[in-house]
Amino acid sequence: MKRISMIILCAILALMPADAQRRRQLTPADTLRSIISNSDGSILFQIYAPEADKVSLAGDLSGCNAVFTKGENGIWSAKVPGLRADAYRYHFVVDGIKVIDPRHRSFNELIPIAHITNGEDHFWMQKEDVEHGPISQISYFSSATGHTRSMHVWTPAGQAATKKLPVLYLIHGAGDNDASWSTVGCAGDILDNLYAEGKIEPMIVVMPHGGMNTDLFVNELVNDIMPRIESQYRVKKGAANTAIAGLSMGGFETLNVITSHPDKFGYINIMSSGWFGSSAEMLKAKTEHLKTIASTLNKTARILRFTMGGKEDFAHSSCQATLKCFEEAGVGFEYSETPGGHCWWVWHYDLRDFAPRIFK
Repeated sequence: MKRISMIILCAILALMPADAQRRRQLTPADTLRSIISNSDGSILFQIYAPEADKVSLAGDLSGCNAVFTKGENGIWSAKVPGLRADAYRYHFVVDGIKVIDPRHRSFNELIPIAHITNGEDHFWMQKEDVEHGPISQISYFSSATGHTRSMHVWTPAGQAATKKLPVLYLIHGAGDNDASWSTVGCAGDILDNLYAEGKIEPMIVVMPHGGMNTDLFVNELVNDIMPRIESQYRVKKGAANTAIAGLSMGGFETLNVITSHPDKFGYINIMSSGWFGSSAEMLKAKTEHLKTIASTLNKTARILRFTMGGKEDFAHSSCQATLKCFEEAGVGFEYSETPGGHCWWVWHYDLRDFAPRIFK
């Protein structure tokens, strides 16, 4: 059981936000592809389980006679020939325990979320007397990556097709995916509760998959995601009807989006983020670029908000350096802190406080 706990811990750490990734040593799990189609027609199955003694394949593939061997890097692999093209349910069995593939793109949706309320009423919890808006998962072709990707979309209860709505693009952090805001991020419940209380305008909230090169994400958002949303939903267009917010890596991506397209977003919230790892020379270049778009940003952005989880937030220094760039460029912004560090507890409050202020 101890070995299984370590295996599952490795899998979860590989998918945690940026702060956790920065504070641990990377493992082969971070870049592992669990299923690979080989040129000879065989399929390679892999899982990182450095402490395990035995691994097997189960589910619809339990009879395929997959024989796993352990590599020196802790990765167990099995080459399976002759699999007929079809859809198969599968999972790994590690030392007798069922393990869902931690590298599957839907893994975050399978991780149980413990909602600890201590018997109290909280703004982020699901409430029985509140009508819940649907959260849809949409697949789309990304011209930026050449692959099919997915995003989650929340619409307010009863408002999906009745009239045109403004749009908030809400981006997760490093190690997470498009399911994170609607699971551990509690976005659906937070928005449902705010909407039921009449505190937010009806809106569409798009939660894209930001796990990619941060510069490439700018192209995907503008060229793939936004057009798809505008074609599939009844959308109010223009900066006054478009908001963007992101946490940690998603905040970095938000910065890149608004500095590349300063005329597209009227409401902006950069959470626990900044231009991470930038040298003094790079920050100077960022400042000079900001000066060229300052007038546009100041005119277009009705809210440009930076939020931080207090000084204990590991992104604090990067954020302060980024704020100096905006100050020197003459770009107006507001700043606030919610002590708590670099964690979802803080970001729940960020969403709760930002959503009621937009599209007014």
